[in-house]
Amino acid sequence: MKLSGRGRGCCAGGIRERGPPPRSPFVHQLRFSPLEKAKIAFMTLTLFPIRLFFAAFMMLLAWPFAFIASMGSDEQELEKPLSWWRKIVDVLLKAIMRMMWLAGGFHWINVKGRRALPAEAAILTVAPHSSYFDAIPVTMTFASIVMKAESKDIPVWGTLIKYIRPVFVSRADQDSRRKTVEEIKRRAQSGGKWPQIMIFPEGTCTNRSCLITFKPGAFIPGVPVQPVVLRYPNKLDTITWTWQGPGAFEILWLTLCQFHNSVEIEFLPVYIPSEEERKNPVLYANNVRRVMAEALGVSVTDYTFEDCQLALAEGQLRLPSNTCLLEFAKLVRSLGLKPEKLEDDLDKYAASAMKMKKEKVDLKEFSAYLEFPVSQTLESMFALFDENEDGVIDIREFVIALSVVCKPSKTLETIQLAFQLYQSEGGTITEEDLACILKTAMGVSQIDVTHLFRAVDEEEKGKITYDDFYTFAVLHPHFAEDYLYADQMGAESSLETSSLSAPNGICTDFSPDSSGDRRKPLQKKLN
Repeated sequence: MKLSGRGRGCCAGGIRERGPPPRSPFVHQLRFSPLEKAKIAFMTLTLFPIRLFFAAFMMLLAWPFAFIASMGSDEQELEKPLSWWRKIVDVLLKAIMRMMWLAGGFHWINVKGRRALPAEAAILTVAPHSSYFDAIPVTMTFASIVMKAESKDIPVWGTLIKYIRPVFVSRADQDSRRKTVEEIKRRAQSGGKWPQIMIFPEGTCTNRSCLITFKPGAFIPGVPVQPVVLRYPNKLDTITWTWQGPGAFEILWLTLCQFHNSVEIEFLPVYIPSEEERKNPVLYANNVRRVMAEALGVSVTDYTFEDCQLALAEGQLRLPSNTCLLEFAKLVRSLGLKPEKLEDDLDKYAASAMKMKKEKVDLKEFSAYLEFPVSQTLESMFALFDENEDGVIDIREFVIALSVVCKPSKTLETIQLAFQLYQSEGGTITEEDLACILKTAMGVSQIDVTHLFRAVDEEEKGKITYDDFYTFAVLHPHFAEDYLYADQMGAESSLETSSLSAPNGICTDFSPDSSGDRRKPLQKKLN
């Protein structure tokens, strides 16, 4: 999503914000009125334990049926129409699962449109993906899904998963993603012999404020797909489970404490790809996403799961929800620059910036600096740093932002590089320099560093070295919370890192073009 409008820039350096920053799709915040808190407390003591017990009982009740129906099922049998007794089991399991959701307060499920037959659309693409409650359409249709191979070993749940004949992705097999796409393609091109495959192309959970970039895996087969959109039109959104916000159990608890929970499932018309879309899965994915966004009445954004990793990477500086660095990272990718490969070039960019010192560059010089031709993407990137809208930027700010994108969890390495860029001959920087560094490193237009600077500058010299800052950071690992966020950003605008160790959601990402980006799970920030 391109930033639009014209607004105030950073008065002393930093990335310029043009217009209101977009809402982060990876953040969900809940605020309760006193009355709502009282209702939750009452429901916790009364309805919650009953609902939790009944839902668990329904899942346990489903287990023996799924276990028996899954025994001895080979691939050839799976491609045949269901036998009469398996049809009965299928109906029973769907009824049991519906009772489980009923126990959770989903008294009725509003379904719009017509679900296409497998021969009409072998793949169902579901969005937005915002919660494990998105399993509702899975249990209603018993369509196959793409799951981590480890899921089949989970007691009870693993048996239910195997019943719907999923496509498993193995983390242990480096070639698993390619095999997964090939298996989806084989099933999708079987002419309706296999059950439909339900795929959540976003690859992770968002807050439903927009549709993030669709992974191309579901569109590589080049067959017609049926878009399916989900809505949760509840007054209080206890459903959403994003990287930042209430955890998995808290979401379950709060949802079961609501007397009624609404969900809408709309099956849109089957999307038949053009010849160009068949050859270009990315184009196909983008066009389907646009159709789904229009049906939902939300915007689309080029933010991806990698942006979520950037926002929530471990480190002593947590990016605020209104950071412009997500926009910067998107532009970096649009230029064809991959952050994981730029670390080797970072020293070269930094050395060039040090030679320029405080000299500013225009767009043409910026293009030569990056060795990229002038383009709309390059102009957008340049504009992010054009604080005064006078056609020149401080290249040091670009280097700092690039360092954050390349090494989001290595806060002190980025700050050390920034000190080298801004320090005087004596190796010191001023409070104004520190403000420039931290504003750029956090992607905001304003930040008050006075308290932090004074705390580091114990001798009140009016200047500090990197050694001073490093020593202070080691002794005060929570310096950002104590001296930055607490003053002017507040808890509501800063991201509090989740304890999740793997992408949340019920559908794992399997796209072969991004397998290397998920080797390290997201972790809590350093203490």
